[in-house]
Amino acid sequence: MGGDHVCNSCGAGGMEIFHEQRNVPVHSVLLMPLREEAVNYPKGDIALGFCRDCGFISNVMFDPRKHEYSSRYEETQGFSSTFTAFHRKLAGHLIDRYNLRGKYVVEIGCGKGEFLNLLCELGGNRGVGFDPAYVSDRDHGGTNGRTTFINDFYSEKYSGYKGDFIVCKMTLEHIHETSDFINTVRRSAGEDPATVVFFQVPDVTRVLHDCAFEDIYYEHCSYFSPGSLARLFRKCGFDVVDLYKDYDDQYLMIEARPHSGNADNMLLSENDMEILKRGVAHFAGKHLQKTVTWNRTLDEFRRNGRKVVLWGSGSKGVAFLTSLGVTDAVEYVVDINPYRQGFYMAGTGQEIVAPEFLKEYRPDSVIVMNSIYRDEISRMLQGMGLTANLIAL
Repeated sequence: MGGDHVCNSCGAGGMEIFHEQRNVPVHSVLLMPLREEAVNYPKGDIALGFCRDCGFISNVMFDPRKHEYSSRYEETQGFSSTFTAFHRKLAGHLIDRYNLRGKYVVEIGCGKGEFLNLLCELGGNRGVGFDPAYVSDRDHGGTNGRTTFINDFYSEKYSGYKGDFIVCKMTLEHIHETSDFINTVRRSAGEDPATVVFFQVPDVTRVLHDCAFEDIYYEHCSYFSPGSLARLFRKCGFDVVDLYKDYDDQYLMIEARPHSGNADNMLLSENDMEILKRGVAHFAGKHLQKTVTWNRTLDEFRRNGRKVVLWGSGSKGVAFLTSLGVTDAVEYVVDINPYRQGFYMAGTGQEIVAPEFLKEYRPDSVIVMNSIYRDEISRMLQGMGLTANLIAL
């Protein structure tokens, strides 16, 4: 593939392609009620390009026209006690740090509205959330009508919604034209230096270092490190207030304000270009080694007649199964989210089941798609009297 691809964050040309994958499902968490639909769901290609000017990584083959963000999109992690505790801690941190009490909050890509409701409930704030996948009949008690939700993508036409605090969690990685989008947010933020913008995205330095191939999928077309994220925000007219990682270093957070005109000192964590270059250079070799090892492990399980399930039917699960071409080695995928149970995995077609199903199925091994949930899952298995071997990615 040629090197004529332009970086959507800084505008430099010649992005270096370092990882390619063909025929992957273009959606991972759409609810698919029929196995045939899941297996035959539209596919797309991934070609990750690395910008040596700013460090941004992008799927240069991404086509946004392939996507369907609707009420069928079921992404919430709110049924996990581990995730809920993280959410409440993060909301409390932001409320205390920026005195978000009696303020107006705008959330871009609000999902099912859990985090916006937390900010408004805990801080006595009002807010509006934008997301085409929002479902109005979900219970959002505790805000006393202080939140409003709009079933649409956030765009320039909603710039009239002026927030004291603008939050965008796990959304920017789904947007291909990243610079255009952050410029839109910058215009919406206005010139008040008291306005705060908070973004959360997956951290690509971990993906590269660990060769976390389960975190590479079609919906995620944009990948950021601390440095590339900060450079994008500064380029678009923001001052970076803070830059840090959380959730077992899986998530990268940035807190920013409209540029004040004063010098904006670079943070130490932004100096990551050499780390990125090494990660990109070694990724192909690590990827081959890791996928070969996993295929051997699953083949051995199958030959020995061991029952194996995945725990986690979201995007990591879909990427894991499709990257390895897993079909009969894994029959079921477990998910704690009741809204996903009874549906099928995009691309490979495994049925998604409730944790309680395992009492009947009694698996020998459980492959956990996210290691941060290992202890929570272990307690659930013990509570059901199961002694399956836990393998966490």
